[in-house]
Amino acid sequence: MRIFCASIATETNTFSPLRTDFSDFKESFYAPPGQHPVTPTLCSAVFTEARVRAAKEGWDLIEGTATWAEPGGLVNRETYEQLRDEVLGQLRAAMPVDAVILGLHGAMVAQGYLDCEGDLISRIRAIVGPDVIIGTSFDPHSHLTELRVSNADIIVAFKEFPHTDFVETGRAVVDLVLRTLRGEIKPIKAVFDCHMIEVLPTSREPMRSFIDRAKALEGTDGVLSVSFIHGFMAGDVPDLGAKVIVTTDNDPTKAHDIAQLLGQELFGFRGVTRPSFLTPDAALDQALASDAKPIVLTDVWDNPGGGVPGDSTILLRAAMERGLCDFAVGTIWDPMAVRICISAGEGAILPLRFGGKTGAHAGAPIDAEVRVKKIRRESWQYFGDSIVPLGDCAVIELPGGGEVILNSNRSQSFDPSLFSNMGIDPSSKKYLFIKSTNHFYDAFAKIAGEIIYVDVHGPYPSDPKTNGYRHLTRPLWPIVDDPFAAIAS
Repeated sequence: MRIFCASIATETNTFSPLRTDFSDFKESFYAPPGQHPVTPTLCSAVFTEARVRAAKEGWDLIEGTATWAEPGGLVNRETYEQLRDEVLGQLRAAMPVDAVILGLHGAMVAQGYLDCEGDLISRIRAIVGPDVIIGTSFDPHSHLTELRVSNADIIVAFKEFPHTDFVETGRAVVDLVLRTLRGEIKPIKAVFDCHMIEVLPTSREPMRSFIDRAKALEGTDGVLSVSFIHGFMAGDVPDLGAKVIVTTDNDPTKAHDIAQLLGQELFGFRGVTRPSFLTPDAALDQALASDAKPIVLTDVWDNPGGGVPGDSTILLRAAMERGLCDFAVGTIWDPMAVRICISAGEGAILPLRFGGKTGAHAGAPIDAEVRVKKIRRESWQYFGDSIVPLGDCAVIELPGGGEVILNSNRSQSFDPSLFSNMGIDPSSKKYLFIKSTNHFYDAFAKIAGEIIYVDVHGPYPSDPKTNGYRHLTRPLWPIVDDPFAAIAS
């Protein structure tokens, strides 16, 4: 067998003040054919899993480009077309192939392309013809379009949020493609549209039990895969919203019935799944009254993982005004301030303006006399088995004693290693301020005495009722109280 593998991935916040071009892909992760590392990235785990199976079973794996850009704003049209055509050219050169395996995110939007993944998959289908198997992985914070469903034979999304199962998902895609090629199964898909958009963390109930029950269905009675698309509320596209996709072994009725049953149950969770998000003042009140250590306060909306800059100073300024001192912040994105700190050198004391540079909603920059405690070129953090680059980083000490990590590569806070790699022992601090909606949870929960989710209003479009979607064409909760009644009428 000959199987082609490629990955083009990013998550596009269409409301973000940022824009995404080829330099963002190069900065985050770009691996030409044959240069994918031995460790997986979030969306390219299909590569490492396909290598294992190819080496074990003796079939030919033809690797194309694998690339990922940190979530941001609209992708430059020329950049998307360059990456797309690069992969399509590699596929044409690899023909004939028996299958194509893709590692995609599912929420990429480029100038002139509301459905980048659908465009890519449909063009691949046009090249390989109707009989070649196409399998792809998706992030659940994506958009499931008919163009994707009709052109891909196998679609599997990460089930966990935080996405701790991206390797298992890559393995599942590879396995289902191989079983299909060998005539062991005949995948049949069904999709149920939940007509809702909500934050659906699987680290807490009711999603935890729901996901566990869905996982138990797989591998029984002909059920091959059950996936949930949460949707990405910062993407203004027609197919925004939660959906369920079920794949069975040649049983369309069962696929339809399970998708509908699970989709209706998921719709019943609306409004009760997200943790309590506190205002900055309420969050700090709770933190100051607690004896726990360390207390993790996460800014859920100034989260680079949602495509915003990650340079908000609002929560840090509130902490400074309260007189907090035994804290560390990881991170504030400010390449200019990092460059100044590098020029000054470790140990230098200087006046520094940092943060609050990219928009009116991120708070004002902070001006302080700081001490540069540590400089590290090309720092990083873990995310499960993946290595996430933070770029050049600087730790600065504020006059009151708090420490702030400034980074040059945007990234949300995934793991305490972002602190320890910069010489900060996270367990020794009373307060840890991070930026993430829920991907931090699995790693930080291991060290946290308490976790507080902080609702800091900023550039992320966190309220679907007021986001002002222009491309959405379907009724969705919470914009519409009962979208199914609206459809029926």
